[in-house]
Amino acid sequence: MRCAFLCTGRTLDRCKRSGQLLIAGVASLADVASCLREWRDVVKVKITLIIDLLSRIDLDELMKKDEPPLNFPKTLEEFEYAFNEYGQLRHIKTGEAFVFNAREDLHRWNQKRYEALGEIITQYVYELLEKKCNMTKEILPVDASEDEPTSFIYLSSDALSNPSKLLVLIQGSGVVRAGQWARRLIINQDLDSGTQIPYITRAMEEGYGVMVLNPNENYLEVEKPAKSSPLPSPPEPLDEPAEKRERKDDKEGKKKREFYEKYRNPQKERETERIPIRENASSEEHVLYVWDHFVSKAAAKNVFIMAHSYGGLSFVELMNQREAQVKNRVCAVALTDSAHNIWLQETSRGTQDWMQQCCCNWVSSPEPLDTPLEPMLPDCPRVSAGTERHELTSWTSFESIFRFFSEALEAEEDEEAETSNTVTTRSSSLKNKHQDL
Repeated sequence: MRCAFLCTGRTLDRCKRSGQLLIAGVASLADVASCLREWRDVVKVKITLIIDLLSRIDLDELMKKDEPPLNFPKTLEEFEYAFNEYGQLRHIKTGEAFVFNAREDLHRWNQKRYEALGEIITQYVYELLEKKCNMTKEILPVDASEDEPTSFIYLSSDALSNPSKLLVLIQGSGVVRAGQWARRLIINQDLDSGTQIPYITRAMEEGYGVMVLNPNENYLEVEKPAKSSPLPSPPEPLDEPAEKRERKDDKEGKKKREFYEKYRNPQKERETERIPIRENASSEEHVLYVWDHFVSKAAAKNVFIMAHSYGGLSFVELMNQREAQVKNRVCAVALTDSAHNIWLQETSRGTQDWMQQCCCNWVSSPEPLDTPLEPMLPDCPRVSAGTERHELTSWTSFESIFRFFSEALEAEEDEEAETSNTVTTRSSSLKNKHQDL
């Protein structure tokens, strides 16, 4: 009888059926064990040959094909880009728009270059907020010590003192920071569509105080200290068991593979750790903190909130925590493609009823701008933002949102005037009756 592992010299043929090894006419288990040992030896030989082949590769030649260093310019000028008169990012020499794939077949390098440009854009927007919009930076937490990580928001000069109106801007999640709706739009389209500056400028023109929140600045990222090299392990005895020797060989092989990968791609990501910012470690915490320390203390009689994407979820969480205060101070809330969910966030019935009266959500849709859409949940009305692109919803609904705010304020003033007239009429009636008596 002969095993189905046909051992001809050092060659093995392995038979499979339904995931099981078939052994045809086995005379004894010893024959099977012998074939398996021979198969194992052949595999070892092949692995040795592969390792030997890898050791003969010219690593210097491979290095020539590796990605360039991850060292990028620190300013727009060094990147050779600038914003033109229309707020569009263009190459200084060619006048062309930003090109992501600056180098073919080097996606990681292109992505790192894009992120480096994005960090420069963030600083550029901060400068616009301070110089063009005349806003000031307020450090958070308000009682931060010198050695703890901090965040900040931007306030207009009358944000806390304006007696009439205050506009609070809350962006979505991700890499965007204060003053931005979408980094992609800033780089690929223009500043108007990607930043909050049009909202800030328009609000100031209409007599609003303005607060620009910064819900994604939640931690300080620091580089981890280098790890010390472990001490070499003592040599193994020569008479070690075969199984232990095999495990040792596997471990050595893994080390060689790791060394090869490190040499082939030497630019490894630096290891960092994140230190959370006190009471601002998440978007929800940040919005609540700013409400407690700034919005609630502002003089404005009517507060208006504009929140995009995850900012809408953070606002609803604020309502869960400060429902009575929000109802008392907020006149209207405009949302754009909001990520909130009143069921998952377990909002009260009172919150849902208030949102139906005082909120409106402009969502991405192929329908024309302001077209009413079927509600998905019993919270606030949904209308089309006039675009199917999520990141564009805040820009395309810009005019509609300010009109919504104006109508809400007008309705609030009419209601107050009507209440005042009713009180005055009732007072006059009582006075006349008193005179008759």
